[in-house]
Amino acid sequence: MKFGTKAIHAGIEPDPSTGAIMTPIFQTSTYVQSAPGNHHGFEYARTQNPTRSVLEKNLAALENGLDAICFASGLAAMDAVMKTLAPGDEIISTNDLYGGSYRQMVRVYGKFGIQAKFVDMTKPVNVKKAISKKTKLIWIETPTNPMLNIVDIAAICDIAKEKGVMTCVDNTFASPYLQNPLDMGADIVLHSATKYIGGHSDVIHGCVVVKDQALADQFHFLQNATGAVPGPQDCFLILRGIKTLHLRVERACSNAAKVAQFLLSHPKVSSVNYPGFRTHPGHKVAKKQMRDFGAMVSFDLHANNMEAATKVLSGTKLFSLAESLGGVESLIGHPASMTHASIPKEERMKVGLTDSLIRLSIGIEDVEDLIADLDQALALFP
Repeated sequence: MKFGTKAIHAGIEPDPSTGAIMTPIFQTSTYVQSAPGNHHGFEYARTQNPTRSVLEKNLAALENGLDAICFASGLAAMDAVMKTLAPGDEIISTNDLYGGSYRQMVRVYGKFGIQAKFVDMTKPVNVKKAISKKTKLIWIETPTNPMLNIVDIAAICDIAKEKGVMTCVDNTFASPYLQNPLDMGADIVLHSATKYIGGHSDVIHGCVVVKDQALADQFHFLQNATGAVPGPQDCFLILRGIKTLHLRVERACSNAAKVAQFLLSHPKVSSVNYPGFRTHPGHKVAKKQMRDFGAMVSFDLHANNMEAATKVLSGTKLFSLAESLGGVESLIGHPASMTHASIPKEERMKVGLTDSLIRLSIGIEDVEDLIADLDQALALFP
């Protein structure tokens, strides 16, 4: 079954009680049992919900996994992954990482004795050198946020397997339509489904997908034991969004390629981060492991100051200044003060995340209008 067909049909059947073609929203907290332990597979809605169960089957199919486990947000899904570790364990991750992931690793789990090392993962040898006897998890983010660096998933997973270390790939920026890390050797793939999977900026959601039954059982236990579960309405919205995932991402990628090319030739732009450029250091790896180059673009200004960036950020009319990404509408953001504010400035600057760096999430509007909007915004400063 090809991706577009899986998005619409995998794990989804008409409701047996009514024939409804859309999965119903089972808005209930508990289920009646005819006798203790005699029920229809559902006991309590934190533990199981029929709407959530259908979504989990669908997500597992999209990532070519055995099982998916849904959570109330992407960071709640990450929290479950972190709970597979113990005090004294060590994580290795990229030095160009989403601020929320950095915050959870360092400020939440650091005080419980779990240490995080951050290395340049674009060179797999750096990961190999960083692995110690304490390393239990390698956390991969690719494309990275916000510098759009590319990490070779298969190469890192090969190193991890050799050392007996678990791997988790945050696949949020790519979506399952563009990239399937489990097929490249990853143990866990994670999504903030709030982004491309949901795709309409109207729901917060997260999930992990695995290919190993023992890991699936562990995550279902954590899902139930810690309770960070999504409601049935949230699951319904994610299911609805998935049905157009392939169409939305395809259009957004096409738009992003044209926007990136426009920015590259603009006299006020000093650099553009977009893996679709042949000059991008990770272009060959991206071409190997992705079906397209994504719809995220970041760029820096020749006027390397916050004042110029603010004029652009506040001057767009179609691009909305907001956090998040992956919706049908185009967004513009300022990583240094928004998504990555929790990372110390000296750490941000090491990877090129300056105060004038601007991040774009390209939507599915007519690309000529998006380019015109950026053009007029860039004209607002000398």
